[in-house]
Amino acid sequence: MIIQRALVAALLCAAALAAHAQQLTVSAAASLTEALREIATRFESGRPGVTVRLNFAASGPLLQQIVQGAPADVFVSADEETVTRGVQARVLDADSRRVFAANVLVLIRPIIAPPKHAPDLASPADLVRPEFKRIAIGKPATVPAGRYTQQALVAAGVWESLQAKLVPSDSVRQVLDYVSRGEAEAGFVYRTDAALMATKVRVVGAVGGHVPIRYPAVVVSASPLKALAGDFVAFLSGPVAQDILARRGFSAP
Repeated sequence: MIIQRALVAALLCAAALAAHAQQLTVSAAASLTEALREIATRFESGRPGVTVRLNFAASGPLLQQIVQGAPADVFVSADEETVTRGVQARVLDADSRRVFAANVLVLIRPIIAPPKHAPDLASPADLVRPEFKRIAIGKPATVPAGRYTQQALVAAGVWESLQAKLVPSDSVRQVLDYVSRGEAEAGFVYRTDAALMATKVRVVGAVGGHVPIRYPAVVVSASPLKALAGDFVAFLSGPVAQDILARRGFSAP
């Protein structure tokens, strides 16, 4: 009888947990991969029954997925422009929008190139020289890092002259891969990305001439878990998440 009661209690407890189990889907910019994985684990630890499913890609394609009806509860972009488009399309909740981090655009080059043969590179203006044949950048139409890069190169007066050398990439992480493998002589990524491959790429320097790089998070309008999604957005600005972001090289907005 005691065993039966214990079994019933266990089953009731399991049923209660199942009833409260919730999966929150977060679609986020690829540059946040490592930081958000750690943040999601900490978020889950304080909410029994809650799991966070992370979907990483370039911000533009992620927004397009949401517009087309892909399930998502939170959208985290590497730029504010993409979120604004989502708000205008009525797929993102404007009132929940919150900027929680900032980043820096940097020019990188591969370390594998023999120093004695590597051409000098001190700024984006040097990329017009014939020694540089392949320059990796994110696609400006869909990748925020690509838009920041385009703005910087326009400001430097070299955007048009570099067109034949540009290697458009589907995400900032793809740019990092191209440069780290020596498939491009230079590329533009975020400071946080370059730090992940410090043994394979060298940072030439920070790049200016673009709008500030700020990361907003927002609740998806069609989310069935709006309260929980709002909690996650708020968590990103809290001390736990901010400490993780700072350790990963992000700065406060």
